[in-house]
Formats: sequence, C-alpha cells, structure tokens
Amino acid sequence: MGATAARIDGVSARAYVIPTDKPEADGTFAWTSTTLILVEASAGGQTGLGYTYADRSITDLIAGPLGEVLKQHDAMDIGAAWIAMQRRVRNLGRQGLASCAISAIDGALWDLKARLLGLPLALLLGRWRDAVAIYGSGGFTTYNDGELRDQLAGWVERDGCAWVKMKIGTHPSDDPRRVAVARAAIGDRGLFVDANGALTVKQALALAERLARDAGVLWFEEPVSSDDLAGLRLLRRRAPAAMEIAAGEYGYDADYFRTMLSAGAVDVQQADATRCGGITGFLQVAALCDAHHIDLSAHCAPAFHLHVACAVPRLRHLEWFHDHVRIEHMLFDGAPTPQQGAIRPDPSRPGLGLAFKRRDAERYLA
Repeated sequence: MGATAARIDGVSARAYVIPTDKPEADGTFAWTSTTLILVEASAGGQTGLGYTYADRSITDLIAGPLGEVLKQHDAMDIGAAWIAMQRRVRNLGRQGLASCAISAIDGALWDLKARLLGLPLALLLGRWRDAVAIYGSGGFTTYNDGELRDQLAGWVERDGCAWVKMKIGTHPSDDPRRVAVARAAIGDRGLFVDANGALTVKQALALAERLARDAGVLWFEEPVSSDDLAGLRLLRRRAPAAMEIAAGEYGYDADYFRTMLSAGAVDVQQADATRCGGITGFLQVAALCDAHHIDLSAHCAPAFHLHVACAVPRLRHLEWFHDHVRIEHMLFDGAPTPQQGAIRPDPSRPGLGLAFKRRDAERYLA
C-alpha cells in the first residue's frame, strides 16, 4: 500500500511504572514513581509510537474505544482521526485522562505518517528552527542542599543550559534560603521557580518581590493555582518587571488556552503535548499564542516535544525535566542529548526519531 493511502490497522497501549531515582515533590504533590503510557499505531507496514505520562487505566481506553474508531481512518488523515477521537470521548469527558490518551495516540499517528513518508517529523511539520533551547528542571523540595546544588550546577556545567528551574512551595518560609543556594550554584545563569499553585496571591506577591530582589529570579511558574486567572493576572501586573509569570501545563484543550491568553494571565504560555491533544493540539496552542503575541514554552517530555517545538513560531524553550529525561534515555534509542544548552532532531531518523527499548523496559511493565 502506498504512502498516500495507508489504513490504520492496529493500535496498542502498554503502561510502564518507573521508580524515581530519589523521592520527588513540589509544592502540592509528592511521588516515588512515574508511569509512561506507550502507544503504537500501525499502517502500511510501518509502526509509529507516541506516549504520555498518566495513569495506567487509560490503556483500555486507547486499545479499546479509541483504537476501534481509528481503524476507520487513513494514517495520512490525522485531522480526521483527531476529531473522531474527540467525539468518541464526548460522553466520558474530553479533558484529563481522555485527553492524555488522545495525546499519546496523536503522537503515534504523526510519528507513523512521517515514517511512511520517510521524513523527520520536524521536516514534515515545517521547521522554524533546527534546534530548541532547553532549561534544566527539577530541584525538588525533597532534595537537600547538596542534591540541589549538584543537579542545578550539572545542567549549567555539563549541558550548557542558560536557565534552570527549581520547585518551591512545600515550605514557603524556607524557600528564600533554598533559592539562595541555587543562585550560588549556577552563577549568573537564569533562575526560575515553580510553586505548582501552592501559594496564595499575597504569599506569591511577597515572595516574588523578595526572590527578584535577592536572587534575580526571572520566572515564577504557577505562583497560584492555574485556575485562578484573576490571581495570575494580578501577579503578572504587580510582579517585578524582570520577572515573568508562566502557567498552562494543565491545559487539555484549545478553549483552556484561549481563556488563559484572553485573560492576560501569563507572560509565557506553557503547554504539554502529552496532555493537550498531542502534536495536533500543540499546534493549535501555538497558533493561539502567535495571535496573542505571547511566547510558548513546552512542558516536560522533551523527546516527544522536540520536533513540534522546531515547527512553531513563538517557541521560547523546552523543559528539560529531570524525571522525564532519565526515563526517555532509559527507554528510547534516539532520545536527544543537549549540546550548548539546546537539543536538535537527528535528520537521519524518520518520525520522532525514537525506537523503544522493549527489552530494557520489560521489568517496568505494569
């Protein structure tokens, strides 16, 4: 069957539960393992892969109702497949786990289409850039000072990152001291903080002023709940001029991002292609950001985001998140490695450029 007509003939999903290397926590959550949901979609003698970080319960949704509806579609018609999946989960609720499931499938379909055409996905989508800047991300609130210093300094010294980000909010009274430790570790590189919505507006405003003054913090992510658009907007207006307010990682559909952008709630819009409808959904968010003249930053899952991040106009950077970087290098051949603070697709590898290490992953199979 030719590349211009390839009926989808199979969709599968498996869950892999990978322990963290150390206990991890942010301002509102703690965890000791991360679950990767791997999706494979086949057509025309090729198989594409996609994935999300979610609960293992979505494997039945992917292989069952969503997989069945996809078998009516051609692998070249990703838009038609995407809207069919959205309609299939209408009565289940399109956000949350259903959107994560669709995101992983959509990634597999884009990978499959690019493989059928023998192209890297970035080239198929149309490149705006051939490399993507990254910022190191971790600095969990469970880390002691030595662990915090070593991790942040490693991103700067080993990977050449221009910026690093740390978690705050578990113990707000101790955060200024921890941030001072981070500043000493990274010298004059850009320092970001992420409260994961743990603070009140008053707490966040006072902390923003202190961290900007004492440590030169440039980026305050989710200082309050991302559902509190009025609070985010107030913080954006009153935070120090050199500090940007960012949010959006929990967005699942275009309406969420339209509402956040229309509210003037963020200086930089975040989006996660493993949650917001996959590559297709991420492209929709990018168009909204372009229309609002707001930069876009890709949240986590760097190997999944790399190609689409090369293909959107206002991309600021990509989050080099410790837990996901570790998992992607453990389980995927072709996972990117930073050079001078950036990652780039391998033009010799079609699709997402990834191959799943099935034998290495077997021990983590749920």
